[in-house]
Amino acid sequence: MTSLARDPGASALLTDFYQLTMLKSYFERGLTEVAAFEFFVRKLPASRNFLVAAGLEQVLEFLENLRFTDDELEWLARQKDFGARFADSLAQFRFTGDVDAMPEGSAFFADEPILRVVAPLPQAQLVETRLVALLHFESLIAAKAARCVLAAPGKLLVDFGLRRAHGAEAGLLAARASYLAGFSGTATVAAGRRFGIPLYGTMAHSFVQAHESETAAFLDFARAHPENTVLLVDTYDTEAGAAKVVALAPQLRAEGIRVKAVRLDSGDLGEHARKVRRILDEGGCSEIRIFASGGLDEHELARLAGAPIDGFGVGTSLVTSSDVPGLDCAYKLQEYAGRARRKRSEGKATWPGRKQVWRTVAADGRFAHDVVGLETESQPGLPLLQPAMRNGVRVSPPARLEEIRARALSQLARLPERLRGLARAEDGYRVAPSAALRLLADEVDRRQREAASG
Repeated sequence: MTSLARDPGASALLTDFYQLTMLKSYFERGLTEVAAFEFFVRKLPASRNFLVAAGLEQVLEFLENLRFTDDELEWLARQKDFGARFADSLAQFRFTGDVDAMPEGSAFFADEPILRVVAPLPQAQLVETRLVALLHFESLIAAKAARCVLAAPGKLLVDFGLRRAHGAEAGLLAARASYLAGFSGTATVAAGRRFGIPLYGTMAHSFVQAHESETAAFLDFARAHPENTVLLVDTYDTEAGAAKVVALAPQLRAEGIRVKAVRLDSGDLGEHARKVRRILDEGGCSEIRIFASGGLDEHELARLAGAPIDGFGVGTSLVTSSDVPGLDCAYKLQEYAGRARRKRSEGKATWPGRKQVWRTVAADGRFAHDVVGLETESQPGLPLLQPAMRNGVRVSPPARLEEIRARALSQLARLPERLRGLARAEDGYRVAPSAALRLLADEVDRRQREAASG
């Protein structure tokens, strides 16, 4: 029996079936010349004014380690669609190509390539499924998290979504993507270990219920966690729970323990927060902060902007991007064997050739507009796609997550004000194709028409 102990995300077989059927045809027909593929989002969702590039680190890690194991090759060889000869050809399969990409944390818009792969056609083709999965998911969650950050400026924001994520990897990568986009930390312990993301956590209602009284539960938790005493006060009666915290505070202070915060998780969070704040302040506990969770999204965060709440835990809506669970994105062939290629399907036409994105900045430091043109062009503005991998090897060590987070926050600060709100901006961000790109598209179309009529 084949072992499945290996991380499924690292498997070369975690792909669509048609990637392997095409690979076999390329193998048999000798279609192995260099190809250029680009990943982009065709259009922004109705409720998004921008997206945030994320997932590049996982993409590079996947490409660096891509190979077929002996077990996988033996399994392939037994499949009637493939056979031993094709399976044997994959024994030394490695990614040896180039990758250019927007750095993680970059704001981007529709029709802008955020990653380009240049490699022999079989290599560039096989990696499509995994690359799309990684870039799509992390960019989707990073954009959702960025909206939360913009809706609750200056607030502590914590990812609470692991238990509602669509699988363990989704929960782990959502923690990374949300922190990258400006969240303060996560409750996902594995993300703390793997990515160094700050961990936050309190107690569950079950902890309180397991005790004979709230007071006993609060004392036990405080003594077990004197440096991180955050008490959940709404298991029975929110305001009564807050009053118990005030009553316990002098005893805990005498033991060298200071309550850091109380947590609200139900009801009208704004109204409860105002009442709890009053109870704490009048009881001489003005230093105790209020943290809230429970069914929050960016719209609720904006609604609670005036409430005396210092931080929020955001779960389901974040890790599932519940209002926009998917992006219309694609990874498409733009060049093969030195010739530009173009898809012309209705509603899904692509711009041909290897491209670059140039961003112009206004006098106030805000982003003004972008131009998408050919890689070989010279355009005003800052070129956004940067070398990430050459000949299958990274061009630099992995970026620190703190650096990526700082970049993302800087990018959010430089968005035009009309794009920073939660509603769709009537006047969106301008992204224009260059004249040279339009000419190349016309040339490719003419060549395709001639080939079809010849």
